[in-house]
Amino acid sequence: MKFRVFFKKLSNPRVRKRLKIGLSIWGIAILISLVFKLAYDIGHFKAQSTMNDKNTAIPNTRPVLTMEHAQQIVSGALKEDPNNPKTMVKQIVDNNQKLATIILENNKQKRIAWIIDMRLFFSGDLFNDNGYNLTDSLERQYNVN
Repeated sequence: MKFRVFFKKLSNPRVRKRLKIGLSIWGIAILISLVFKLAYDIGHFKAQSTMNDKNTAIPNTRPVLTMEHAQQIVSGALKEDPNNPKTMVKQIVDNNQKLATIILENNKQKRIAWIIDMRLFFSGDLFNDNGYNLTDSLERQYNVN
């Protein structure tokens, strides 16, 4: 019996018109939100693929400091003959791309030196942010007098 009352009210032209308008607005809102969501997803995935393409285009190889390359840098900085250097690189302690630590030997004297950015040679005391002498600590660690 209640369904009859409900169907009777739906048969009224005003109610039908309002119902059509309401359902149309809801349908249009859902359709617009789906279009925006689809456009966002397409743009997002396109941006991700562009970023991935850029990342794959850049080689992931980092330069490694070899003994020969370190010897060339030291010989060039000290202006020695690269074929017959007086100062020899004995060991690479820390092979970091930005700051490499090496042990040099000249006339049976060893000392700690630094190669910065794989091209600049630096011999002397190096301090960290807290003021600790890194050269001194490495000399103690590797028994370099």
